[in-house]
Amino acid sequence: MSPSILIIEDNEQNMYMLSYLLTTSNYTVLKAYNGVDGLQFANDNHPEIILIDIQLPDMDGHEICAKLRYNGLPKNTAIIAVTSYAMGGDREKALEAGADGYIEKPIDPDTFVSQMEKIYKDKQST
Repeated sequence: MSPSILIIEDNEQNMYMLSYLLTTSNYTVLKAYNGVDGLQFANDNHPEIILIDIQLPDMDGHEICAKLRYNGLPKNTAIIAVTSYAMGGDREKALEAGADGYIEKPIDPDTFVSQMEKIYKDKQST
């Protein structure tokens, strides 16, 4: 069975693209359009993978990563920042906040799922 995935993303087009790619790859997808809902869905559903946009309306993805990572989220949950923040240091900042991986937007539909799966598998082997 494929892992369940929570997407925390406020942009409708990005949410559609991510959820489409994942559901056609047989993943179960939960959707949250802001950080507050994302934290609640993560705590209620314990998805194996969480994809987080960094720029959200109510709290940034770094704050969400830290709250998830340090407030009872299972250790084997893979948190992946999926963001257009691609300046020097942005990747490191996301990883320091608790993300396990970082994928830049715009995503490549042909490689996104395999990029995500690699980060998830690497997390499971640690």
